Amino acid sequence: MARILAVTNQKGGVGKTTTAVNLTACLAEIGQRVLLIDLDPQANATTGCGVVKSDALSTVYQILIGRSTMRGTSLRTEFGFDLMPANRELAGAEIDLINLGKREYRLRDALADIRGDYDFIVMDCPPALNLLTVNGLVAADTVMIPMQCEYYALEGLTDLVATLKKVRAKLNPVLEIEGLLRTMYDPRSTLTQQVSRELERHFGSKVYRTIVPRNVRLAEAPSYGKPVIAFDRGSKGAQAYLLLAQEVLDRYAGSAGRVTAALAGAGVEP
Repeated sequence: MARILAVTNQKGGVGKTTTAVNLTACLAEIGQRVLLIDLDPQANATTGCGVVKSDALSTVYQILIGRSTMRGTSLRTEFGFDLMPANRELAGAEIDLINLGKREYRLRDALADIRGDYDFIVMDCPPALNLLTVNGLVAADTVMIPMQCEYYALEGLTDLVATLKKVRAKLNPVLEIEGLLRTMYDPRSTLTQQVSRELERHFGSKVYRTIVPRNVRLAEAPSYGKPVIAFDRGSKGAQAYLLLAQEVLDRYAGSAGRVTAALAGAGVEP
């Protein structure tokens, strides 16, 4: 059964979509069967995988309102993983879901039929606490929180943790924080280093060892419709996400030897 991982942060601009796309691509690169679900009406994860947004495109919106099935909607990308795309009509899901039964469980129930088809299902959630995000959190086993090491990010993290506790208490008792991922990291900044130490002090092993640096190639890759590993395999951004994929697999399956061998074959030092 697939492990379902929601990539979420109520604060925008922290590398959430970048993380969802590139983690998915790197998990696929090292042999995992992966589905990426774009739950954000901005559909940046969709375009970042080279899929053109179109009103005629069958999307996760049809899944949520019961007009389509997962297998009838997912697309196979050229990068070795499947994609459940989104487009701007997903913005209307908030209104449509209000009048539907079990509205918080629509995605969880739809995923039940395909969990056996994948090793990982990664969800890119919107930077807001709305019904789309709630559907993602209810469907998820664990949550990955990308965040920048800055003061406002710490404030936002406090609010997010409180939200996750409420969801766990009322809707999804198995939901856990998988880990906190430090993104856009600039080691030259004293504040960045201070916030990073605070995260490690308060959250301990919940903070991923992998740190994603500021990297021009990471910023450029979406404009070419590619994950960074397909855009510039040797870049620091690509290496960071390959190492993150290793760390995620180590936490889930204890498969360090197999993954380390795969990374060595890809030319990346763990």
